[in-house]
Amino acid sequence: MAPVAAVLTAVGRALRRGQKSVWSVAGNNFFLVSAVVMQDAGVFIYLLIGVVILFPLSADPLLKIPAPRLKLLPLTGRELWILRAASPWVNPVTWAIAALGIWAARGKVTAGLWGLAAGMVAAALALSAFGVAPGYGLWRHVPGFPGRLNQLVRKNLRQMLSTLDLCCAVLLAAAAAAFRLTMPALPPDAILILTVLVVLALSSYAGALFGLDGAGGRSRYRLLPVPGWQLLAAKDAAFLAIVVPLTLPLAPLAGLSAALVALAASRNRAVNLPREQVRWRFSTGAGNLEDAMGGLAQAGVMIMAAASVYFVSPLFLAPCIAAWAGSLWWFGRTLDRAFRAEEAQEEVGRFRRPMPRGAEARV
Repeated sequence: MAPVAAVLTAVGRALRRGQKSVWSVAGNNFFLVSAVVMQDAGVFIYLLIGVVILFPLSADPLLKIPAPRLKLLPLTGRELWILRAASPWVNPVTWAIAALGIWAARGKVTAGLWGLAAGMVAAALALSAFGVAPGYGLWRHVPGFPGRLNQLVRKNLRQMLSTLDLCCAVLLAAAAAAFRLTMPALPPDAILILTVLVVLALSSYAGALFGLDGAGGRSRYRLLPVPGWQLLAAKDAAFLAIVVPLTLPLAPLAGLSAALVALAASRNRAVNLPREQVRWRFSTGAGNLEDAMGGLAQAGVMIMAAASVYFVSPLFLAPCIAAWAGSLWWFGRTLDRAFRAEEAQEEVGRFRRPMPRGAEARV
């Protein structure tokens, strides 16, 4: 049993490290606006965020170990079965469901609520075991796009599909579409609010466009024969390719204007203040007061743009497009200058590198 205990200890340590990143939701624009503006009226939003977070937390803990490495562990068949049975109890979510079951048995919690929570956790565990849970190749087959930026757009789209921002936006858009189908007629104000909420759920990712590229992402971009504005355009294309279909059942023009404004307002943070992000977590900023105020200001500008297009005239979409295009051109130049400066710094460092011992004599 000692090998099993050692493996469970290592898996539990890795699981706790991964679960710390769940608190990134505190720096997400969607959560900030819901907490500050909606307050008690945002109970449905908080429930939605909780449901989205529950799925990655409920994945099979053994998936923290790569499959080839798991096969190389010196474990017998019996020990593997014990490991498989005990591994779910390493996850705190399992203990929470067990505690909820005890409360349900005592009549403090309804059996239906316990069954719903347990079913969701079991579904997440089963999906991860079959290889279709977050992080296991669900989005490999993204369709192609016309033009020379095809692969860049596909890569950016796959990155965006591996965030919890998208899951939240999809659930919200699906609920809004169901409301429109079942309710006799939603007020125009409600349609606009739902549209802005869908775009707002994705707005934090607009400020973290380079967050999922990894440590070597910037070096790879610098080696591509592509100007900076096209790199940003490829990321914007992936963003808009998701926003537009999600807002089609609501107010697509208002949603497009809010998305363009979100991209333009977040450009400085995305280019000059990149922050590393974690897959299958909510996109987040620095988490300080300045970043929170910037997120609230961005949400305010998005609401103004969407309301102008929706209530006044679709012609207000033109200044939104102009602001987006201007930010694309300006920060594309900024990105090119940064790449040139990094190349020059690398050249200086290469010349300053000390020669190996004895190289002076050979020269």
